[in-house]
Amino acid sequence: MERSFQEEIRLLRLGAGETFHGEGILAVTKALLQAGVSYVGGYQGAPVSHLLDVMVQARETMDELGVHVEACSNEASAAAMLGASIMYPVRGAVTWKSIVGTNVASDALSNLASAGVTGGALIVVGEDYGDGASVIQERTHAFAMKSALWLLDPRPDLPTIVHSVEQAFDLSEASNTPVILELRIRACHVKGTFVASANRAPRFGTRERMTDPAPFDYGRLAHPPATYAQEKRKYELRLPAARRFIVERRLNELRDGDLDALGIIVQGGLFNTLIRALQAFGLADTFGASRIPMLVLNVTYPLVPAQIAAFCHGRQSVLVVEEGQPDFIEQEIAATLRRHGETAALHGKDLLPMAGEYTAEVLLEGLVRWLEADQPLLDLSAGRALLHSMQDLRTRAKTLLGGALPARPPGFCVGCPERPVFAALKLVQRELGPMHVSADIGCHSFATFEPFSFGHSILGYGMSLASGAGVRSFQQRRPLAIMGDGGFWHNGLLSGVSSTLLNRGDGVLLIMKNGYTSATGTQEVVSTPDPAARRLAEAGSSTGTEVTIEKTLRGLGVRWLRTVHNYRVGRVRDVLREAFTTPFAGLKVIIAEGECQLERQRRLRPLRTQALREGRRVVRTRYGVDDETCTGDHSCIRLSGCPTLTVGPSRDPLKRDPVATVIDGCVGCGLCGEVAQAAALCPSFWRADVIVHPNRRDRLLAALRNAVIDRLARA
Repeated sequence: MERSFQEEIRLLRLGAGETFHGEGILAVTKALLQAGVSYVGGYQGAPVSHLLDVMVQARETMDELGVHVEACSNEASAAAMLGASIMYPVRGAVTWKSIVGTNVASDALSNLASAGVTGGALIVVGEDYGDGASVIQERTHAFAMKSALWLLDPRPDLPTIVHSVEQAFDLSEASNTPVILELRIRACHVKGTFVASANRAPRFGTRERMTDPAPFDYGRLAHPPATYAQEKRKYELRLPAARRFIVERRLNELRDGDLDALGIIVQGGLFNTLIRALQAFGLADTFGASRIPMLVLNVTYPLVPAQIAAFCHGRQSVLVVEEGQPDFIEQEIAATLRRHGETAALHGKDLLPMAGEYTAEVLLEGLVRWLEADQPLLDLSAGRALLHSMQDLRTRAKTLLGGALPARPPGFCVGCPERPVFAALKLVQRELGPMHVSADIGCHSFATFEPFSFGHSILGYGMSLASGAGVRSFQQRRPLAIMGDGGFWHNGLLSGVSSTLLNRGDGVLLIMKNGYTSATGTQEVVSTPDPAARRLAEAGSSTGTEVTIEKTLRGLGVRWLRTVHNYRVGRVRDVLREAFTTPFAGLKVIIAEGECQLERQRRLRPLRTQALREGRRVVRTRYGVDDETCTGDHSCIRLSGCPTLTVGPSRDPLKRDPVATVIDGCVGCGLCGEVAQAAALCPSFWRADVIVHPNRRDRLLAALRNAVIDRLARA
């Protein structure tokens, strides 16, 4: 895995009365065990990856409790796991990145919501929304409303998050409905403490098994005509039961203040940011006490109309702080106030942005506009001064820098095995002309940035080949689809490869085989070689028993299949050229194989350190540029894009342009030299093997080389 979670695993064993200190997402992991969960599944994705990573590594703890943990192949298989709670009194939890993960899981979730559950069912989603998000700008709220799944958005405070997890299972069982717990990035990574409770072994699990399955009940199947009755129960029985539970357990928090004419209704996940903005006006303290009364919605769906009306009763003005669009919560509150005859002025998206993340600065601007209009006697000078100072600082920074800061898009890691493939693709484009490239989710999506700029669409994880199906019908040149091995096993095999074979499509599929689902933290996939198989592969042999992408494709009927080592740029270029020019009319698959460089370094560094400690011979390869040979045209930089290959001053006074140079951080992958050779660039790159603890042969060769060089230098 990406990292070891030994300390986090230790925290999972804390008993009653002990203090847990850590991140919000890890508090959720502990809360699941305290709630007596029977099974946990999911698919990794920021910002909730650590939840499943920790549980997978904590196998011993899970086995002791009788909890089944499963790293699923995609979000749909994770959501389908919750089917265990439909007929059985067992609690289950699954996790993934929203909204893209929820979209993948939507079929299973819709049917699950219709049938309802007996045991508690919890879906923990990472709500990656806002300017810094890595996915499309959508919200889980719409899906919760559509399928009648209850949605919790807890205040970013560890005791509140843990309490919400435990209450979510009770809410699910009280209303026979699955519950979604959404956690923003800040909630996942907020640090804090809470007093732990003892872990609860599930009533039924891997240690206590049922003797017989549940009796057949057609009414519990999400299948007509049972679905008609289920839809009726959703809104006549389950929804009222959920609202009663929310009120009785006080899941939403009512916070009093002395400015009774005003009120704020805020999503729980935005509470900390709102308090920070109110502090600028002196209207709140650091402990969360506010002079303006608040209704903190730790449950954002369903809302409780009577609770909303009671909070707004007698107030002059109410501000709804709801991040994102459409304004679902504000619209429902407006309808509730109208039905109850409440006259409070309602504000929200008229003062706050419709889209984008609600940072403290954004809320500060909205609060100024609201308070100026509805409470003009308040002293707002401190808040205005802070806003002006922030704007002034931004203006002065631009002046000092001579303009805005340059964009810093993400890019491949140093030594990434995918970079040489795209360098080879640029060489092929020079020969054959541009081609349509269907990009995909994953590390390879960084090729959409400069210096490569490859990609005409990104439509879903593993869906690149499928997204080029229509393009094939009207393009003269064969389209190229790119996906990783993670995307291949997630969705690409079925939605892309099998569909293309069914329709006899003529296209090129390039699979980046780095051995892991790297973009989410280098989690293993079904084709990840175990350590023994990896050692055999590095030694040039293989047992032939491991699951491979090649075997799967051949078994499915792929006839044109090539495997190539990523770092051999010339060979990759030749295989790509062959795929685009071959007369074979059918799916052509190229598997570009090279282990994720991050994972490779994590694997090799401890071995290298141990060897150095024991005084054994260690060889480290470094590359550099001969600045006397370098012509300074920088073609090598434009083709490779490696961040350790940059420009530097030349020692030659006759060379006015800077020359290429390799800086510290180089991992010795050799891409720079491979690109220079494949593209027939100037031969300015050199390679050196740095040997620590050399043996007698190394010393003899070094002495011989030095003697020859010295003699040639004197001549």
